[in-house]
Amino acid sequence: MGARPQLPLGGDDRADMNHGPALSYVLPLRWAGDEGLEELTSYLRWLAGRAEVIVVDGSPADLYERHAAAWRDLVTHVRPSPRHSFRNGKVAGATTGVELASHERVVIADDDVRYQAAALERVGELLDQHDLVRPQNYFDPLPWHAVWDSARTLLNRAVARDYPGTLGIRKSLFERTGGYDGDVLFENLELIRTVRAAGGREIAPLDLYVRRIPPEAGHFVRQRVRQAYDDFALPARMTLWLLLLPLVAVAVARRSVGSVTAGAAVSMVVAEAGRRRGRGVDHFPLLASLCAPGWLLERGICSWVAVIQRFTRGGVTYGGRVFDRAATPVRELERRFG
Repeated sequence: MGARPQLPLGGDDRADMNHGPALSYVLPLRWAGDEGLEELTSYLRWLAGRAEVIVVDGSPADLYERHAAAWRDLVTHVRPSPRHSFRNGKVAGATTGVELASHERVVIADDDVRYQAAALERVGELLDQHDLVRPQNYFDPLPWHAVWDSARTLLNRAVARDYPGTLGIRKSLFERTGGYDGDVLFENLELIRTVRAAGGREIAPLDLYVRRIPPEAGHFVRQRVRQAYDDFALPARMTLWLLLLPLVAVAVARRSVGSVTAGAAVSMVVAEAGRRRGRGVDHFPLLASLCAPGWLLERGICSWVAVIQRFTRGGVTYGGRVFDRAATPVRELERRFG
């Protein structure tokens, strides 16, 4: 195990440590390459002055050793516990990290999440009164595919809440539930549902923004079907996506251009409503709202591909493993904790 951070603090950092809530920050990591090592190290250096940082690293041995050298005396750097042989390695990393956390307030974040001081402190404060905090991610910078995928975020914001790559949780609640199922694909939804089923108090402020670095375009493209498969855990949404293509096909066959145009316009209006909630206009470009029809068409196509893969392959491949379950049904979790 790496050493706990013992860094000299400057004036601003000392104020954050003295007045901000005590936090543990858990970062599950599994890299195949180190292109982003310098940037992530810089972020961890900043973060170590504001929280206890635990990096649970499932990378290959050579990369793990390189990380250990870069982060020595900066963060706690460990392997995932062998006790957690989940199919979803991210859950194994998160569970290992929460177990090691010294503080009641814990932030779990993907390796592309980049907090700022105000957001980190606010998550800690909200965990005083809530068991789970769901921030709102936004992409920065904004290459074309990040703008495109932001349409999904805006549609989610318009009708409910988005599913971020970071969550705040109270360690005592996590321990009381025994953690969450690590053999599902949609791990963040699984944790959210587990907390709710156990009677935990959740809050998802629309104006609690946390930056996320977008993936490379190639990685983004490879994610499309996998992310569509997540919606098997949300049957109403999956049904809607599967209906989109037949409805568009019928409209085109009948040469009902007006119906297609009206549907596209409605989707843009809904997305724009999501952009205007919680000062979203400060973080999402107008172009993201205009991308809503295209994103919906893409999701309709990828949802049918996901259905085909479910019946032909038994599920979708993620991290070299095939997942058949997106998440545990709500009723099953409620029975478990009822």
